[in-house]
Amino acid sequence: MQGLKNFSPRERGNLISSKWHIPLSDLDYGAEEEDAVLRVLRSKWLSMGAEVEAFEREFADFLGVRHAVAVTNGTAALHLSYLAFGLGPGDEIIQPAVNFVAAANMTVAVGATPIFADIVGLEEPTINPADIECRITKHTKAVVVMHYGGYICRMHEISLICQRHRLTLIEDACHAVGARYLDQERCPPHGRMAGNLGDIACFSFFSNKNLASGEGGMVVTNQSDLADRLRLLRSHGMTRLAWDRYHGRGGFYDVVLHGYNYRLDELRAALGRSQLRKLVHINRLRKQLVSVYQRNLTGLQGWIIPFADCCSDSAYHLMALVAPDEETRKRTVEALEKAGIQTSWHYPCIPDFEAFKRFRRNGIEHSRSYAKRVMTLPLFASMTKSQVEKICSIIRNVSVETS
Repeated sequence: MQGLKNFSPRERGNLISSKWHIPLSDLDYGAEEEDAVLRVLRSKWLSMGAEVEAFEREFADFLGVRHAVAVTNGTAALHLSYLAFGLGPGDEIIQPAVNFVAAANMTVAVGATPIFADIVGLEEPTINPADIECRITKHTKAVVVMHYGGYICRMHEISLICQRHRLTLIEDACHAVGARYLDQERCPPHGRMAGNLGDIACFSFFSNKNLASGEGGMVVTNQSDLADRLRLLRSHGMTRLAWDRYHGRGGFYDVVLHGYNYRLDELRAALGRSQLRKLVHINRLRKQLVSVYQRNLTGLQGWIIPFADCCSDSAYHLMALVAPDEETRKRTVEALEKAGIQTSWHYPCIPDFEAFKRFRRNGIEHSRSYAKRVMTLPLFASMTKSQVEKICSIIRNVSVETS
């Protein structure tokens, strides 16, 4: 863009992003994050060290789990989780057909087979426990659940299924940092947080997440042997790290298994610590905005608001809305874009991607219908009530025009 060199970095960013009057997401960053970055720069230690260790402790305490292992991103968290349980060729991993592709990609990466299960329905687009049970075979070794949009799956039913069939239960909690399980009738013990409901859980701190550090992720578990294995796998299988050697904790190291470089750096850990301190407040603001959306869109003919009757304490990561049909979805997205309002698509149906055609399964009609009709609306902590009402007004107008 010509002439950008005459503007400050912040002004350049505003100009580049000016297409969207209301973006899909925005960072809740301020002086705290600036101070966190400066703290690391002044320490002159950028690789995994004291900030990462502190972030792991604080994150584990927040969730009420014994171990948290920081990694480069949510995809690395999923990969290491599969490896920690020894999942590989010949194994089947049941997982939702509606999800970001990372969980399925990592299944293929370890040589296992993804088995795609349907969602409960358009009103509740999380994995259906009954469909999980229908897809279990002698090759099934694990189940991955994904707390879509920050809303926790039917974990009580799913946990019982996994216990009966001796299956590993992995939480893809990348949308659900700070969500809490409150359904007392269906889900005892109620009150535990996402990440503390299975054998192991994965989080992402990508830029659009409730807790955002640009990249970064976390694997959490209550099993000490798993945590030890995760830490080895995270850093080439080495028994000593650069941070240990820097502090004189042994110069010699061994490599005891084949691992990866999935370490988190100090800058992102410092940003994560700052964001973690704000998280409860951020999620509360997001909840208030979702309530405004629901008040303005409830009762719109043919439209569905997923999780409108949800009884868990969500992280309110996504504001998803299901249109009456594909054509109405398309018209609504176009109308919003014309007004400078960004939308997104969470998600296409994974088995319908070219790379996953060989894994296609029947019986995922709800997932396919959802993928064709869903749109994701803007939702971020600094968003205003008037912005939400403007978006809803445009959606109502499209609905009237197409009725």
